[in-house]
Amino acid sequence: MTDLLGAEGMRVLREFSARMPLCLFDFDGTLAPLAPDPAGVLLPHAVQLRLQALQARVPVGIVTGRSLADLRPRLEFRTDYLIGNHGLEGLPGERRMHAALVAACERWRALLAPRLPAIDPGIWLEDKQLSLSIHYLHARDPDAVESALSALFAQLSPAPRIIPGKSVFSLLPPGRGDKGEAVLQLLRATSAGGALYVGDDITDEDVFRLRHPDILSVRVEPSAASAAPWFVADHAAMLPLLDRLLDCLPVQSRPGGHAGGAA
Repeated sequence: MTDLLGAEGMRVLREFSARMPLCLFDFDGTLAPLAPDPAGVLLPHAVQLRLQALQARVPVGIVTGRSLADLRPRLEFRTDYLIGNHGLEGLPGERRMHAALVAACERWRALLAPRLPAIDPGIWLEDKQLSLSIHYLHARDPDAVESALSALFAQLSPAPRIIPGKSVFSLLPPGRGDKGEAVLQLLRATSAGGALYVGDDITDEDVFRLRHPDILSVRVEPSAASAAPWFVADHAAMLPLLDRLLDCLPVQSRPGGHAGGAA
């Protein structure tokens, strides 16, 4: 991996910016810092101001594991694209599948909810309607919890797609919920010359693994296990990244561009 804010990275960023790309970002750990209580996370004001300036020049979107109902109140402006539930919400045509997805999650919740407290009282089940997240940051013995949860997940029907994260398991309907496919759909649906994508977690690897020539993939915090070719050091580096991106883009507004209204 190479630092995007280094000399080589800045050259690549300038060249890619000339394509007037979509600028797409994960939320938690990328635009907003990770927090022990996800319910209290808001978009930092300094990040918001830069995103609004960016949006006057190119389309801006957020691709997140949060549900859209959960994410919207955390924003103070309206992005061009808001994709939630790992790609299950916000894409054209996705509502046709909602009833089946909700039904699958309800079956999973019915089995999991009464059993989780017995594994560890620190486990929290987050119901996003189209997916579930099982948080265990506050568990007494995380290793034991991971083992117990894996055994419990094996009993679920239909078998979910299980995505491990930072003290969380995301349960998604099989064959659905892929940030990589979501980004590709956005590229196909727009006339953008490419997409910058910045993320920090395992779910973002769905984008990084594409190795698509029209996607500039950037990971927050370097990792030898990541498929992203570029990185920035940590969440604090997001402000310098957004500033450099603004430096690279033309100042004039894009056709039909705007600075973002209320979310």
